[in-house]
Amino acid sequence: MGEAIAEVLALGVGVALSPLAIIAVVLMLAAPRGRRSGAAFLVGWVLALGAVGTIALLIADVADADADGSPATWVSIVKIVLGVLLLVVAARQLRRRAGDTESELPGWMRRLDGITPARSAGLAVVLAAVKPKNLLLTVAAGVAIAQTGASPAGQAVALAVFVLLGGLAPGVPVAIHVLMGERGPGILAAMREWMLRENDTIIAVLCLVLAVKLIGDAV
Repeated sequence: MGEAIAEVLALGVGVALSPLAIIAVVLMLAAPRGRRSGAAFLVGWVLALGAVGTIALLIADVADADADGSPATWVSIVKIVLGVLLLVVAARQLRRRAGDTESELPGWMRRLDGITPARSAGLAVVLAAVKPKNLLLTVAAGVAIAQTGASPAGQAVALAVFVLLGGLAPGVPVAIHVLMGERGPGILAAMREWMLRENDTIIAVLCLVLAVKLIGDAV
């Protein structure tokens, strides 16, 4: 179990550093009755990560990711492919960063102040399970857990750790809003501005580092 948890720590942190998700939650929380929408986003995000991770883990288990006590050959191939795809994402983000003169909110984010909890949860599913970085990292986590040959209970714990770490993306803004009182809005506003400004750089660096890790593990 310890090996399985170790495999997903960096991947979980990579999912947690999701600027668009953090910015989206901050914008929701600034609106009247935004706490419900923020909480719904957190629930949708966690459920999406758990569902995608579970599917990847089950498929990898069925395909015998753990072959005679060591990772199967196909696991290394999958890790290399995932690593290359993360490099593509990193390159795309760097090109966007080089071409931007100023940071602006995407159009869909300007409409979040009145979003309903149901739509908030749906948006979370899209950002957690469809956005390339998060999808690739979650699939990588499922495969990484399966390759360790941990018991079903150990796999479940490792996946829970991954989801818990990934859930920090929307969870931290919600916690700040609930616990920090009058100081909360100022902290969240500063967080939003920094994340918006550095979004492309954060994603590019994360994808580059985790791509190198996955490819290095495979080799």
